Amino acid sequence: MSRVTVKLPTQLRDSVGGVAQVDAEGETVDQCLQSLFSEHPALRDRITDESGLRRFVNIYLGSEDIRFLEGLETPVTEGTELTILPAVAGG
Repeated sequence: MSRVTVKLPTQLRDSVGGVAQVDAEGETVDQCLQSLFSEHPALRDRITDESGLRRFVNIYLGSEDIRFLEGLETPVTEGTELTILPAVAGG
């Protein structure tokens, strides 16, 4: 299992105890998210729904949007940084 760092924006930090980043483990982005959800279950409802990852939630592996890689099945390696960014709209 690879240990990765997950960076979170301000609007998600209350789901993980107020911190800006947390560690997760897995071989894919999905496995890392499942690891993260097991430690911080409140985060699951904030970024997923019954069909999977919410449409407005973007996840980056380094600087690459996982939608343009292998999606949730994108492999990760030790020390990888994942960034979760929900889209923000308003006017």
